[in-house]
Order: sequence, then C-alpha cells, then structure tokens
Amino acid sequence: PSISDTKAPCGWGIALITRVAAMDLNQPCAPVPIAVELPGLAQLLECLQRRGFQVIGPTVREGAVVLDAIEKLDDLPAGWTDRQEPGCYRLERRDDGALFGFAPGPHSWKQFLHPPEATLCELAREGVSFRVLATPEPPPRRAFLGVRACDLAAIRIQDRVLLEDRYVDTIYEVHRRGVLIVAVNCTQASGTCFCVSMGTGPRVKGSFDLALTELTGPNGHAFLVEAGSDLGAEVLGEIDHRGARPEELAQASAALEGATRQATRLDTAELHRMLFGNLGHPEWDLVAARCLSCGNCTMVCPTCFCTTVEDSSDVTGARAQRRRKWDSCFTESFSYIHGGSVRLSVKSRYRQWLTHKLAAWVDQFGTSGCVGCGRCITWCPA
Repeated sequence: PSISDTKAPCGWGIALITRVAAMDLNQPCAPVPIAVELPGLAQLLECLQRRGFQVIGPTVREGAVVLDAIEKLDDLPAGWTDRQEPGCYRLERRDDGALFGFAPGPHSWKQFLHPPEATLCELAREGVSFRVLATPEPPPRRAFLGVRACDLAAIRIQDRVLLEDRYVDTIYEVHRRGVLIVAVNCTQASGTCFCVSMGTGPRVKGSFDLALTELTGPNGHAFLVEAGSDLGAEVLGEIDHRGARPEELAQASAALEGATRQATRLDTAELHRMLFGNLGHPEWDLVAARCLSCGNCTMVCPTCFCTTVEDSSDVTGARAQRRRKWDSCFTESFSYIHGGSVRLSVKSRYRQWLTHKLAAWVDQFGTSGCVGCGRCITWCPA
C-alpha cells in the first residue's frame, strides 16, 4: 500500500511515501524530508500548549532578541536580525519576515535549566527550635523553541557536568526533566560566531525533538522539519505538513553552507598545549590591562556553571533562607579560602577562565567548555 497522507508520522517523524507499482520489497523505502508552511508553525505552538508545555522562545525586548515565554506566532522576532562584533550588538531590520534570522543573543537556555537564583532551604523559628519550610514549587513543563546548534551543544555539556558525573545537581535535574526541544539550524552567522571551529554548528546534531530549517524567498515562507524523538514525531503528526520540494532542499543546503562560510575561524588543534604551555606569556598582561573583570563573559556563557551560596534572615530573626546564586571566577571573592583569595590579580582570573574553558575542561569532562557561540566576545565591554 502507499502512504498518501504525509501527516502520519513513522518512527522518527519522516513520512515514507511509496507506490505499489515502484515498490521493491528488498530495498528500504527512501525517507522524504518534511516541510511545514508558516501557519503550521502557529499550529506547533498551539499543539505544545495543548500538551501542557510553557513555550519559551526568542522575542524582541529592550533592543535585543531575548528568551521569554511565547504564546503566539506574533511574539517571535519576525523580520529582525542582529549585527554583532566585538563589544557591539545592534538589532536591524531584515528585508523578509524570517522568524529566526538572527544569531544567539545575550540570553542562553542556561537561565531556565541552571537558574540564576535558587532556594536551597528556608527555616522558620519555633520557640527554641526551628521548622524547615516547604520546598519551592517545581518549574512548569517547558518547550524550548529556537534552540541553535551551539546552544544545543551547551545543554549537552551542562548535562554532562551537572547530571552525568558522580554527583547530580538536583536543581538542574528538576528543571531539565521533561524539556521538549525544538531546535533551529542556523542559516546566518554573526561577526563573533565560531561554532564551525568548535564542531558545534551551524547544523544541529542530535538531542532534539524537532529541528527546523527556515526558508524565505520568492517561493514563500516554510520550514524543513526533522523529528529526533518519538515525542517529536507525535507532535509533527498533529500539524499540517507536506513533503519538501527539491528546490527547498537545495535552498536549505545553500543557506547552511553560507552560514558555515560566514563563521569566524579559530585554530583549535593545539589549544590545550598552547594554553598550558604559555601560562607566563606576556599576552596575559596585555589582556588583563584591558579586562574590567566584570564577569559579563561568564554570565552570558551558556556553559559556565559556577555558583555561590548566601544566607540571609529577616529583621526579626524569625525566618532564615539559604540561596544559591550564579557567581563568576572573575570576582576576587570566588577563589577565597581560609586566609584570603587565591587569584588576586585580573590576569590570574582571566587566565583561569580561559584555560579552564578551552583546556582544563577537556581533562575534566572530555570536551571543550566552549561551543563557539561568540557571546563572550559580543558582550565584553572592553
């Protein structure tokens, strides 16, 4: 029999179209890539909300593309792009209505998985004793819309560090559990992207439920869609879709190749050896002379996971709270142990950050701690 209704997903969400006259039972049927028109993306949002997901995606606010709750298609940054250079970020208008025609902005998905602040415990005084108050409500069930290849790689890195090592970070685990990921292939790179050099983009590689490639032009506005999980295939089966046309496949391939050519290059072959072999190099002093030690790079980095713990109480002493907050190795107090801080100079703190990210991380976790998103370059004020 033939499958004429391409809304019926098979396994990985790729519709298999066969015809009796041409069927060869000794050969596997060829998968036909799926395409979704713009109204289908609105259906995707409705489908996710119907399934109980809070959809988080890109939107324009305060002169930047940021990540926030998305309720409808109009919330996405249609027709916007960005210009990013070292220390420079500007939104600009596109000449089309692309929804994902920009590079990663100041926000990463880290803020939803490894929150900037989290309550560890809360106590209330009861006479000469105390009572432990109830733990905070669990986060909503979330769907991430528009996850780029570099950010998807960053999520995998944080999974490795916070879930798959000897000790599990329970806060991260609660926020990570049940997240549905709709990834987006990059068809445009910014002036600070170097994902190609880090092997993380511009095409997404696994660990997603659905992956989109946006196509705009004289032939209309559509998305090539790939399902990467059974849940993704189920969701795809609930929205209108069709087989992709040959010209759409060619356009997507050309766009991905264009983004690859646009990306900045970083020679990573000898990074580990060069960094650890040059800890006394004068270049560190030159960089430190410009560095403000502000910590912007660690805040926007999608993989940095350093935290500190703070205790506080109300003015009556009746309630006390212990909270975990993001911290940065650029702060002098971060390396404080008994008697003082280990890294007193900006030079030592900058060197610690860069060598950990690009060298020591490999020794600890088996991969680089950098995904080439370029945020640390764009958002460095110096």
